[in-house]
Amino acid sequence: MTIKTGARVAIAALTAFTTALPAYAAQPITGRWSTVDGKAIVQIAPCGKSICGKIEKIVKPTPGRPQTDIKNPDPALRSKPLVGLALLSGFSDAGDIWKGTIYDPESGKSYTSKVSRNGDGTLKVQGCIAFFCKTQTWTPLR
Repeated sequence: MTIKTGARVAIAALTAFTTALPAYAAQPITGRWSTVDGKAIVQIAPCGKSICGKIEKIVKPTPGRPQTDIKNPDPALRSKPLVGLALLSGFSDAGDIWKGTIYDPESGKSYTSKVSRNGDGTLKVQGCIAFFCKTQTWTPLR
């Protein structure tokens, strides 16, 4: 067998192997979650063809801060209550993770986001700018 023939056989075998693998779906992330430090409860559920997460309850309000979206870049939305506010939007299954957008009401900024389940059942939530990501761990609620 020549090197060219050997390379063709290897490529054909690798192609057959990778196309025969099952497509993996990300583990479900729907449910109620306590955010980092237990500040809020977020309900993650289907919304249309994607998955979204809304603030269900503020558990530990920031002292002196109004319970509205005061940092929103759109002045017309700054009086909107934090309860009911969409933190996660447009999430779709991207293999072993979920990808979408996360909104940070503390800064009024939105970031690309990746969400996945950890082995212990917690949720790994990342907000990213380019390759720089900030990660939080959310805890499931019963």
